[in-house]
Amino acid sequence: MTATTTTLGSREERHVPPMGGFSPTLLRIELRRLMRNRRAVIFTVVMPVVFFLIFGVGQNYSNDNVGHGNGAAYVMISMAVYGAMLATTSGGAMVSIERSLGWSRQLRLTPLSPVAYVATKMVTAMTMGLASVAVTYAVGAFTHAKMDAHLWLVTGLIGWIGSLVFAAFGLFMGYPLPSDNVMQILGPVLALLAFGGGLFIPLEQMGSTFRHIAELTPMYGVNQLVHAPLTGTSFDFLWVVNVLVWLAIFVAGAAWRFRKDTARV
Repeated sequence: MTATTTTLGSREERHVPPMGGFSPTLLRIELRRLMRNRRAVIFTVVMPVVFFLIFGVGQNYSNDNVGHGNGAAYVMISMAVYGAMLATTSGGAMVSIERSLGWSRQLRLTPLSPVAYVATKMVTAMTMGLASVAVTYAVGAFTHAKMDAHLWLVTGLIGWIGSLVFAAFGLFMGYPLPSDNVMQILGPVLALLAFGGGLFIPLEQMGSTFRHIAELTPMYGVNQLVHAPLTGTSFDFLWVVNVLVWLAIFVAGAAWRFRKDTARV
């Protein structure tokens, strides 16, 4: 009886940590794990730069005026967003490896809440996304990309913050997909989302039907928001709605899958 009382008493005295268990220590561990994945780092940082050098430098449209900059700047922004998209998705999708190793179930034994777990993964993925944007912009600055001075910061921040949608997307998709080839599956999916959202080809050059479909994709809002300061396009609040709705869907899905995946613990 005494042992039972003691056990119950210890359970009652156990407090949930602040912020659901989100801590700098856990975040630091996650960042170290991500940075040790050299293949992912090279893939998400180098590929956007290579694409920019191919499609943004030395082309007929590179020096054409595009709003408050030139064609090279437009391509640079697109490639930076694509790189951040790859980086944040791959960072979030690392949860698939943790599942295969049983790490997610171990975490479920701790007071770590699903929201804190999702937040930790997303912050880690966003760190990689920031590196991708920064490197692409640095290469653009030393080549042919030109735009008004303040737009370098404005578009860079919008592209980076907008990639938060894909950090949640990667985390969500990391649960149902197998760990051994998660990015081999998500890579083509991301390319389709980029095309569908008008990241690679401006939507103005496409038919009305395609544009209406594009408005429903996760990339649409981010793409419009990040290019509008350069092109001078009037702001549309529906772009923000698109970003927030998809972000909410992916975050809720990731938290749901985390609970479901560890329900038997």
